[in-house]
Amino acid sequence: MARIVFTAGFARRYTGGVREFEVEAKNLRGVIKAMDEMYPGLGGHLEEETTVAINGELHETGYFQPVPPGAEVFFIPKIEGG
Repeated sequence: MARIVFTAGFARRYTGGVREFEVEAKNLRGVIKAMDEMYPGLGGHLEEETTVAINGELHETGYFQPVPPGAEVFFIPKIEGG
């Protein structure tokens, strides 16, 4: 199982304030799919609006990024600059 964490603002917007989840997934695509099953439409928001940190290491939201057992996956809203 992986521990999935959202920021407070993201959670208020998309999951009714729930910030932490546990899902079974081998890669980031599996995490996104599991979250989309729990909250239909959330997968698209995760892909378009977030960057992800897996065990503290930042990654672009790439589908096949491995998620080892016991990993912490933190979705961080992207910051837009001008």
